[in-house]
Order: sequence, then C-alpha cells, then structure tokens
Amino acid sequence: MALVAPAQAAEECMFDVPKGNLSAALPLLSRQAGVSISVADAELWKSRVRPVRGRMSVDAAIRRMLDGTQARAVRVSDTSWRIERRLVQRIARRSTSPPRTTPPPRAQVPDHLVARPEDEIIVTASKADTPYSRFAGVATILDGGDLAFGGERGMDSILSRVATVSSTHLGSGRNKLFIRGIADSSFTGPTQATVGQYLGDIRLSYNAPDPDLRLYDVDAVEVLEGPQGTLYGAGSLGGIIRVVPKAPNPGAMELQAIAGASITQHGDPGGDIAAIANLPVGDDGHALRLVGYMLTDGGYIDNPLRGQKDINRVHVRGGRATFRFDAGDAWTINLGGVYQAIVSDDAQYADRDAPPLTRNSLVEQNAKARYGLGTIVIAKDWDGLHFQSSNAFIRHRLYERFDATSEQNPSQVLDQYNAFIRHRLYERFDATGEQNASQVLDQYSATRMLVSESRLSRPFHAGLGWVVGASVIDNRTRQRREYGATVLRAPLTGVTNRITEFTGYGEATLELLPRLVATAGLRLSHARLGGSGEDVPFVIAMAGRAITAQRTETDLLPSASLLASPFANLTLYARYQEGFRPGGLAIDSHFVRRFRNDQVRTWEAGVRFGERGTSPFDANISLSYSRWRDIQADFIDASGFPTTANIGNGRITSVSGALAWQPGPALSFELGAVYNHSRVDELSSLIAPIAMAAPARLGRIPNVASHAVRGAVHYVAPVGDEELRVGGWANYVGPSRLGIGPVLGEGQGDYVDTGLAMRFGNARRGLSLTLTNLFDARGNRFSLGTPFVEDGPGYATPLRPRTLRIAVDVAY
Repeated sequence: MALVAPAQAAEECMFDVPKGNLSAALPLLSRQAGVSISVADAELWKSRVRPVRGRMSVDAAIRRMLDGTQARAVRVSDTSWRIERRLVQRIARRSTSPPRTTPPPRAQVPDHLVARPEDEIIVTASKADTPYSRFAGVATILDGGDLAFGGERGMDSILSRVATVSSTHLGSGRNKLFIRGIADSSFTGPTQATVGQYLGDIRLSYNAPDPDLRLYDVDAVEVLEGPQGTLYGAGSLGGIIRVVPKAPNPGAMELQAIAGASITQHGDPGGDIAAIANLPVGDDGHALRLVGYMLTDGGYIDNPLRGQKDINRVHVRGGRATFRFDAGDAWTINLGGVYQAIVSDDAQYADRDAPPLTRNSLVEQNAKARYGLGTIVIAKDWDGLHFQSSNAFIRHRLYERFDATSEQNPSQVLDQYNAFIRHRLYERFDATGEQNASQVLDQYSATRMLVSESRLSRPFHAGLGWVVGASVIDNRTRQRREYGATVLRAPLTGVTNRITEFTGYGEATLELLPRLVATAGLRLSHARLGGSGEDVPFVIAMAGRAITAQRTETDLLPSASLLASPFANLTLYARYQEGFRPGGLAIDSHFVRRFRNDQVRTWEAGVRFGERGTSPFDANISLSYSRWRDIQADFIDASGFPTTANIGNGRITSVSGALAWQPGPALSFELGAVYNHSRVDELSSLIAPIAMAAPARLGRIPNVASHAVRGAVHYVAPVGDEELRVGGWANYVGPSRLGIGPVLGEGQGDYVDTGLAMRFGNARRGLSLTLTNLFDARGNRFSLGTPFVEDGPGYATPLRPRTLRIAVDVAY
C-alpha cells in the first residue's frame, strides 16, 4: 500500500487551466485531476496563479500553478492536497529588524511587462487557445491593469497603446474603428464595420458604430490584425478587438471603488466614479460580479454665436453584471447583461478659420447613444476539450443632430445672429429668427441583433490544436432622417437593412516538425439580405424605383499560415487570409440604391525576435499586401447628403513593427510604428465623374494615416510598503484624407498626443495622478464636424486640451 501514493502522484492527466486568481483556477484543476484540494489560509484565495496546460502529474500541475506565489501544496492523502502559506515567508514577516546587508525588496513589475520563463502567453482570440509562440500573425495583448492605469478612457485607452488601431472622432459612441489601413468611411451609415468588436466571445455590433463600452474590471484586451475572416467572418477585414472581462470568482468576496476628478485647461471640470463587486453565492461554485460607473467629461469648445462656453460636455453611465452558475460535472452557465448610455451636449469640432477651440453655429448638435446587451454562455471542459455556446441579444440606438445650415460670409452670419437676438428678446421662435436661419439633419439609427455561436476546440498542446464551430446572426438596422428648421422638419428617405447569416468554420494548427507549425482553416457563410426604403416620396415610389431588395450571398473564406522557429528567440511566419462584408442598401438623394459586398485578400510575412520576460529585447516586424475589391465607402451625393457606394478597387501595403527593451526588472521601454501606402487604382463608374472634379483628392483610401508612431516608458519602484508606478507615452498620427471627392477631400491628422500617469499605493489602496496632452496641442484628429461642408475652410476636431485627473481607489 505504501507504493500506491507514489504511483498515483506520477499518473499524468491532461490540464487546461488559465491564469487568474487561485479561487477560480483551483476548482478547475481539482475537477480535471479528480482530486480534492483545500485551502488553509483564506487570504491565499486572492493569489494570482499561473496557467497549467499540457499532460503532467498532479504534483507537477500544482507546483506549476503555485510557483512564484506565497503558497505551497502539502499532500494529505492519496487523492487530496492542502494549500497553505509558505513557512519561509511567515518567518520573514516576524523579523522586524533585518540586517543592513539585506537588499531592498524588488518592485513588483506589472504582468504586461514581465513574464516568467515558464509562462506562456495564450492568444485566446484564436478560439483554440493558441500559444503566441505558435501564432502566425500580429496579436497585441493588453493587460487589464495596464489599461486602467492612468484612468479608464474607454476606446481611447486602446488607441493610445496600439499604433495600428485608429478611429474617427465624431464623439463617444459614434466613432468607427480601423486597423492597419483598412478604412472605409466617416459616417454612421449602412456599411458594416471593418473591425469586429467582441466582449468575451459575444459580438458587440454588426453595422453600428463603436459603442465605446468603458473598460472597467477587464482582464485583458486582444487586438488581432486582419483579415480574420475564417474565425470571425464578415466585418473583420481590418481585424478584431476582443475585450476579456474578469469572470465571477466563487472563492472570495471582492469590493473595489474608484473616484476621480479632472480639470481641463480652457474648459470645464469633470469627474468619474465606479464600483466593482464580486459576491460568492452559496458554497457550490456560484458567483455574481457587478460593475457600475458614471463619468462626465468637461466641455472645451465655445460657441460665441450663441454666447455659450464649453458646450461639448459628455455624460456616460453604465454597468455590467454576470452571474456564474456551476451546474456540476465541469458545466458552467454565465448569465450576463450590459447597459450604457452616452449623452453628448454638443459636437466637439471647431471652425478652422475661427480662434482655437471655437465654433460659430446656431444649432446645438447633440447626440445620444444607448447600448444594451443580454448574454447566455454555456461551457464545459473535459478530456482536453472545450465546448462553448455563446448567445446574445443586442439593442443599439443612436440619435445624432448635424448642422445643415449652408456656409455664408461673415456679414450674413452677423445678420443671422442679430435676428436671433431680436427674436429671443421678444420670445418669437415659431418659424423665424434662429429657427428660420438654421437647418438641421436629425439621424436616428436603431439596431437589433441576435447572435448564437457554438464551438468545440482542442487547446493547442502536444503539437496539435483545432476548433470547429457554427454560428447564426440575425441583424436589422433601421436609419431614419429628418431635415429642416429646428422646429419644423420633414422626413427624408431612410433605409432598413436586414441580414441573416448562417456559418460553419474550422481551423487546425499542427506542429509538422519540432520547429515548424502549419495552420489552415475554412469558413462557409450563407447570408440572406433584405432591405426597404423608409419615408420614400409617393411620386418616386409610384415611378417604380427600387426601394426593396431581397437576395442571397454565399462566401468561402480560406486561410493558411506557416510558422518556423529556426533558432532560439527567432520566429518567422507567413500567412494568407481573406475577409468580406455583405452588401446592402444606401440612400442616394430620394432614392434607395444597392451596393455590393466587398472583399479583402491579404498576404503577410513577419519576423519576431526575442521573448518578452526572458530576453532584454523583443521585437516584431510584419509586411502585408492587401487587394480590396468593390470598396464600400462614403461620399456626398448630388443633394449634399452623405451616401454609400462601391467606389472601386484598391490596394494597401502596410509595414508595422514593435520593440520592447527591459534593461532591469523595474524599467521598460516600448516603441511601435506603422506605415500604410493605400491607393484606389480602379474607380467605379459612379465615382468617375467626381474624379474629374478633384483628381488630386481621390487616390488615397479615406481615413488611412500614412504613418503613425508610438513610444512609452514604464517604471516601478518600492517605497516602503507601498509602490510607485510611473508611465509616460507619446503618439504621433500622420496625415490622412477624410473621404472621397472634393467636399470630403480635406486633410486631417499630423498631430502628437502625449500623456503621463503616476500611482502611489498598493493592491488595496492607491492615489493616482494623470496628465494628458502635456503640451496642450490642438491638432486635427478628424475633419468632419458635419457632412454639410462647402468647399471652404471646413472644420477640425482638436485634441482635448491639457487635462489633469486626480483619483483614489480602494479595494477590500
């Protein structure tokens, strides 16, 4: 009988346990090994442990999980272990007067800067948990703690950390995202996004703008450069951005509160408050995690014509809830919900020919965005396999008001202003004064989406990993428009787009030789598309113009890659990938017109040097070439309103790279850059007349900065029992064009954004100070304030002026 315990200890099992808190990882390891593990010290439940993946003995698995923590495992019987605090550390804490020769404690370096040699960075967005060392492509993984450092700024937190990700800047909840030169348009129109956005494994939108969900209580963010059509289907031409929220923890109660106040130079103050709670429910592995927040960003744009200052204040409120139900036998069910509302009091653009941070407008261009999401995620792990079914219902509503008043000379504007004052004094607003002088376009967009995806995967180990899955998406987007005076407006032609997409996909990664890995995949999508015109004038409808469309599309998206590691710390890869977006209906004057689907084919090659955490330097560089057929983009129609069409074919050559240097455990430097060369080389017949009017403004694909550079430095130092963390960054965004044609051909970009953040404290409490736009630069992030722009000085969207934020955070 004495030989039984060693034999069982040596028996190997297959483990797949992600990193995280001990309270979440330990039950999973216990189920996979079929043993009992108890924890003697409740404080140890909060310990961060390392991932355990592969075939090994139970002893080896527990040692790997606890390595680097204050805990150790003690065998109690043949099938049970006890986790307790290491004895050496208990003795060290009793010592109150260490010898002078004892070196000072080393600073705790953030997870995103240092990894132990045994740690493996896992690309979970690959849907098969592929190790980054075996992933052929560019994947940027941002740690959630790093994103929260310096204040939570939503999507701006990602934009300031990744050089290849860019955005329009209409305002929070209204922007479109682009990755590595794949950009289409400036408006919130009927086209599907070029970047797929996910919360966990749930798709956030289809053809709606970025909801700009605030990134509180996030474990990580993964950015995969595209196309990513095989695994993510339509709408991933540029790539995907996947936000991984922290999961409910059944092992410990956690409470956290964050409060901050900000001061903006030349503007109004702001503030933010957030609370996070993790509540275990019973003793059976159930837990509830709650997040709530409210933010106000002070305005900084003045409108002298209306006698108003700091008009563009933004209010954000929202929350997230997830309940984890442990159904037994390794089955888990997560029920979740997200809600966020964004209210913008006015637009954030300025007149180019006016004093800085000033816009003369008779109209308040307010906007409202409301986003709601309900989810059910069912998962199970067994025998090295992972099954997951993700289901969601999404509602997304957006209201926008644009100033549609024609540009006039200064004397006309002054006459309008005097009339506005006279009628305001006499309280006559019916159809004169301000109401008669100004024209507005009100745009209402409503999206409803049902999405369901189920997949079975084998996380990569022992030289093999694969995933197969199927999904169904049903999306309907309705866009209505009204035009006229601010009181009396008439409906314009609108459009409704509907799509139901059925998809099956599969991808496998195989280690052909010890240092050679191949990946291949295939996706088959069949879509039913439909649409109709809204508020179509009766005469036009009777004339028989096409205001409805019903059709189907079938798309086959293959992918293939090869990765080689001929030497230590050197990786070479090459890949081919495709992506597409289905067609739809767009508004052209009073008519509804069809546009076709577009497709991107990309060839990419890259090289990676070093490995973060194990070598002082690590770097990567990639070169990609894309052919983009039937590009969906925006321009201004004959009536002066924005519309969407296939503008032609184009090509994009992109070079991107990143370098990290860590001279010591507390100091690190980062540098990233991207260069894009894009051209529309074959124009469609619809766009050709515009080319004759402005040939110099047509060659470049819109909203693609020719180059961008990002640099950052991080430093962590112990101060007694506390820790001081300092980080600074600078981002340069090169020039780009707003859109297609003489009206949207204005230049933008060519600015530098900077920031500095500090935090003093420990894991339970801290004081933070953040300073953004250090040099109070103006710049021009975006040229579009309103699409009703005549050929003149136009508009500019300046950076938020220098802003100081002071915040405190506490945790229990």
